[in-house]
Amino acid sequence: MDPKTLLEPLGLDALYVTRPENVRYLSGFPHPEDAQVLVTHEGAFLLTDPRYPEAERESRIPAKVLKREEKEEAFKGLKGRVGFEAEHLPYAALERLRELAPAEWVPTKGVIERLRLKKTPEEVERIRKAQALAEEALAHALTLLKPGVLEREVALEIEFFLKRRSAEVAFPPIVASGVRGALPHAGASEKPLGAGELVTLDLGARVAGYHSDMTRTVALGRVDGELRRAFEATLAALERVLEVLGPGKSTKEMDALAREELKRFDLDRHFVHSLGHGVGLAVHEGPGLSPYTEEALEAGMVVTVEPGVYLPGVGGVRIEELVLITETGIELLSRFPRGWREV
Repeated sequence: MDPKTLLEPLGLDALYVTRPENVRYLSGFPHPEDAQVLVTHEGAFLLTDPRYPEAERESRIPAKVLKREEKEEAFKGLKGRVGFEAEHLPYAALERLRELAPAEWVPTKGVIERLRLKKTPEEVERIRKAQALAEEALAHALTLLKPGVLEREVALEIEFFLKRRSAEVAFPPIVASGVRGALPHAGASEKPLGAGELVTLDLGARVAGYHSDMTRTVALGRVDGELRRAFEATLAALERVLEVLGPGKSTKEMDALAREELKRFDLDRHFVHSLGHGVGLAVHEGPGLSPYTEEALEAGMVVTVEPGVYLPGVGGVRIEELVLITETGIELLSRFPRGWREV
């Protein structure tokens, strides 16, 4: 990253970066929640505290380990127009900065996030490793699905499985069975699994800061009727999008295409969230595949495609693939079979 190329189009003399994902992107520092990056025309610097005496070794950019009073003294030298991340920096912290520095503090939005949209081969490899571990965890979880087992027990086993393999959990796993499958973001509960129910498992791993994200819905025993039809509709919507997904495609049009397919089953009104999102240092980042955002997909982006059907009081289905946009089309990073499965 060339600091001048970043700052000059924004008319800034410096940029103060506080969002942890952005700090890690710029520095590689593995403890970004306790650090910030200050970008000036002279270069970028990591700022952290004495709890991290090896920051200089762990950061790709020069690091300064400062006590609180030393850090405040450093800010007093800032002048001109200094950008800050308006969506992350707390107002009280901004007020303190204004007291310290004789600068014009300028709100910015999405500056570093735009740089993160397209992944480097190294970033893709980390996401790929996280996805492979998540698929191992899912395979393990499926062996546990039996009537009477609690949703919470399955979710805990997924977490233990990943941690035993030196990975982190990308987010609390979703295990939603029976009528709770109609809740798109249902946290795993004390509900026992029941025979004849669908079970939705949404999980991901994190490797070196990079996430994966996938969802599969399976049947616990024989499931027919309305829920089987909902599964078939969801799978059809997913596969229709994957057939045409690739560079240059509109994110808004991809979302609309999934809804169009679900409409053939008269189930489009039961798809209550966006089709997908970017995945990287955050499990939810740009670009969004949504009715409300229109962007052109580019090679190097990693996105989810996750249509769903949610039937209140009955159950639900979601099937989610993790996809790399390539120069010529797509590469599925998620390889776990997505067809109908009875366990």
